[in-house]
Amino acid sequence: MILPELSHEWKTGLSLAWSGYIAVLSVWIVMQKRAPVSTMSWILSLALLPFAGFVVYYFLGPQRLKKQRLKRLRSRAGASAQADVARLRDAAQNAPPALQQMAKLGTATCGLPVSSAVDVELLSGGARTFDAIFEAVRAARNHIHLEYYIFEPDRIGTALRDLLTERAKEGVKVRLLIDALGSKRIGRKFMAPMLEAGVEVALFHDTKIGRRLRPVTNYRTHRKIVVCDGRVGFTGGVNITDEEDKRTNPDAYHDVHLRIEGSAVRWLQTTFLEDWAYATGENLRGLDDALNAMLPQLEAGDIPVQIVTSGPDSPMEAIHRMHVEAIHSATHRAWLTTPYFVPGEPALMALTSAALRGVDVRLLVPRRSDSAIVSAAARSYFDELIAAGVKVWEYKARMLHSKTLVVDDHCAMIGTANFDNRSFRLNFEVCAVVYGPELSRPLATQFETDLHSSGAVRANRRQGFWRRLGDAIARLFSPLL
Repeated sequence: MILPELSHEWKTGLSLAWSGYIAVLSVWIVMQKRAPVSTMSWILSLALLPFAGFVVYYFLGPQRLKKQRLKRLRSRAGASAQADVARLRDAAQNAPPALQQMAKLGTATCGLPVSSAVDVELLSGGARTFDAIFEAVRAARNHIHLEYYIFEPDRIGTALRDLLTERAKEGVKVRLLIDALGSKRIGRKFMAPMLEAGVEVALFHDTKIGRRLRPVTNYRTHRKIVVCDGRVGFTGGVNITDEEDKRTNPDAYHDVHLRIEGSAVRWLQTTFLEDWAYATGENLRGLDDALNAMLPQLEAGDIPVQIVTSGPDSPMEAIHRMHVEAIHSATHRAWLTTPYFVPGEPALMALTSAALRGVDVRLLVPRRSDSAIVSAAARSYFDELIAAGVKVWEYKARMLHSKTLVVDDHCAMIGTANFDNRSFRLNFEVCAVVYGPELSRPLATQFETDLHSSGAVRANRRQGFWRRLGDAIARLFSPLL
């Protein structure tokens, strides 16, 4: 079939329409006042999708979300932290100035102060993590709060559902907040036993069209939080899925998690309650009596811990800033593990500058992640990193899902955020910063153990032209990944 040639008038009309589309779309995107690189990437990408670009940007484009901090809740949590303040004041006098500045940065960007823990435990692997969480859930007497990006209706998900149902029947208050997209396989039938037992279940950012004037499909809670009785808390990279459990799946993700015991848990609790109020629209004033149990008075510990949160409701990018600040503070090592490595300019500059000044900078990423374009984009940075002295390793055994950073012997970070733009800017994330050797030492040991299952990336490695071209093209989309 031969298509008729368009007339001059039609060509002129289409050109004017396309130019008008680009102009309107550009104004819309520019008015968001995002980073210039990100702004240009959006404009150039959507210019290739005439008119359909409006729909794409409407659903997936960046937007500012309003999610209130609950001032009364934070004030109440802060009032319970006076023992921490007194205990940590003495420790702060002996802390390196760089750590003191980091702590101030965390508080200024997300509003959560340094607290303390009586114990922090690194949990390596899903099996060990699930065992520890199940133990804490069984021991809870007042309440159990859980927030997850992925909660699957598989073996481990069913086991946790049944345990939560059992605890609710025993009178323990259970609240479960799951991301509507990440946990999309969870259905009413699966949740029925929990709901009948009195478990409160809420969805974060329901994906159904019509729930909001403008959809928020692109903004997810990527947080993994468990709080039991306000005394024991968990966070890290492990979701509720058999994909994280080697007992069920020999090729399960390699991941780590953190168990915290002590008063620092109140800030995980605060984060959960703010997310719960946002997702459900509940007014927490009716929970004043329950807050006494949710924020119990706890003895201050000797381990300084700071919970840091970030999300699209704040332009501060608190977790991003804390990573960059920690790397800048390094004097002898900065070891980073991440499944998705798509750094912005500040993060890339921090890593290369640290290596150039003689710091032992190491990056551990999966050889193959579950996103081909992200893996390709990550590879495009390797030559630049290696030229500056960064040692790059690829984990070969399985999919690496850990998100950690070890700086010297006095700072360690573990949480839910990947080292990419999506985590730093679009997702709701949480991480724990532990000041001192209590987490730095075991996390450094775990890092060295993981290197035994990894291969070093060489500067003179062979790469085909098409591979290099694909990696370079993927890098162009880095601001959007």
